[in-house]
Amino acid sequence: MPRGTLARPAAFWSVAVLLILMLAASGVPSPLYRVYAEEFGFGSGTLTVVFGVYAFALLLSLLVVGGLSDHVGRRPVLAVALLVEAASMVLFWAADGVGWLLVARVVQGFATGALTAAFGAALLDTQRADRPLGPLVNSAGPGLGLSLGAVGAGLAVQFVPSPTDWVFGVLTVLCLAAAAWVVFLPETSPRRPGLAASLVPSVHVPPSQRRAFLLVLPCLIATWSLGGLYASLSPSLAATVFGVTDHVTGALPILALNGTGVIGSLTMRSLAPARGMTVGALVFATGVAGTITALWTGSLALFFVAAVVSGFGFGGAFLGAMATVTAGVDPGQRAALISAVFTVSYLAFSLPAIAAGVAANSVGLETTAEVYGAVVIVLALTAVAGLTLHRRRSAAGSAPAPDGQLQPVHDR
Repeated sequence: MPRGTLARPAAFWSVAVLLILMLAASGVPSPLYRVYAEEFGFGSGTLTVVFGVYAFALLLSLLVVGGLSDHVGRRPVLAVALLVEAASMVLFWAADGVGWLLVARVVQGFATGALTAAFGAALLDTQRADRPLGPLVNSAGPGLGLSLGAVGAGLAVQFVPSPTDWVFGVLTVLCLAAAAWVVFLPETSPRRPGLAASLVPSVHVPPSQRRAFLLVLPCLIATWSLGGLYASLSPSLAATVFGVTDHVTGALPILALNGTGVIGSLTMRSLAPARGMTVGALVFATGVAGTITALWTGSLALFFVAAVVSGFGFGGAFLGAMATVTAGVDPGQRAALISAVFTVSYLAFSLPAIAAGVAANSVGLETTAEVYGAVVIVLALTAVAGLTLHRRRSAAGSAPAPDGQLQPVHDR
């Protein structure tokens, strides 16, 4: 190990902290959308476009450079992407209209996509063999990071003069410091051939993981679709349906969903992946049903309770899905596989939310959210049914696991 390089345990937790920092930065704009809408004079349709361009830029990044660190190393990708993230913070800082806001969000999306794949792979590289916490951090990290970013920004808007100057100034410094810290991480991915081919936009799931990937797909779509709705429209929903005008309170549904997602991941980490995903998906569906009921009845208290329940289920279900699909993956294909998982996740995070923003202009935000919730429940139950059917077929000996790679799908 080169002198000055962190030992693997320290490297693992350094990567985990940097991942959460990056995700917190991506969550910061959510509570600010209402502020920008009032300042620049745009409605929910434009708001979801601003939200959507970030997700599309992130997806493009995952498709083009998601597997890059498998070929050139983790450190170069992380360092450059963190510098691009810092540049996006400066663009937010300088934004004086919708155009600048869109540019800032695109740059941030591209940086976040590259960081998500490289950080996710680095966690798997540096985790202890006898204590594999990489899937846990990969699944809990988005919830924790988005929660910290959203609540921190909400507090800044409520209590700090010139909140955007403070928020984006501090984040710029932190991103630059993070880029410098990458120098101390061990390089865990040696250079490999195939660099040019890896830059062709594609989603690659290794053959050994494809059956597991299909099994977890409805769960990924259901959970991240709800996350997208909360990130883009929950402050507006709280204001429109429940009359909440306070910025901190308006950001709390995002914390309730994403923050309890972390608790759900931690609580269910000892369960077998399939059982954790099944239990999580059922709890998640129950929480979403509570959200629909809260919208029908106008109960703000039930709305927050339902967000907590949904988030708890989200965390357990996503952890189970991540542990299932990454079990036994070849080290040289880790970044590409994680890129594929998050490509699907962010598609689910963005496209339905954009459609909801457009639909809200025609049928109203409350009706849109109720229909959206019903579809999400159906997807979550589909994931449960798929796992149940798979287990029954496996028990009957009609669905053998090739090379043992689907073993995590079984309850043990």
